[in-house]
Amino acid sequence: MTNEFPTQIPPEMREFAGRSVAQARKAFEGFIGAVQKTASGVDAAAGGAQMGVKDAGAKAVAFAEKSVTSAFDLAEKLVNAKDVQEVLALQTAYVQQQMAAVQEQARELGDAVQKAAGHNK
Repeated sequence: MTNEFPTQIPPEMREFAGRSVAQARKAFEGFIGAVQKTASGVDAAAGGAQMGVKDAGAKAVAFAEKSVTSAFDLAEKLVNAKDVQEVLALQTAYVQQQMAAVQEQARELGDAVQKAAGHNK
């Protein structure tokens, strides 16, 4: 018996994981489509004074969509990773990308909220 950690993922497991990620992504895309459709209906009913609030809400939904899409992209890459080193490299790059995205999104959302507060005065 060897003490080595297996670094190869069996092809069957890789295929199963890939299908699972694809199905989850498809389900999420259906969900986000419904959210966007509902938001469009609310937008049509919103008055001019609520445009800033609508914009902030739309940004928040777009940021959530982008974050989940990035997570699905990472999952697909991880399923196809050759070894543990590649998994770690992918995870590190993902975390760095997400940290930068969160900082930018917080700035944009803050700007949208300030704009909304200015319109509602």
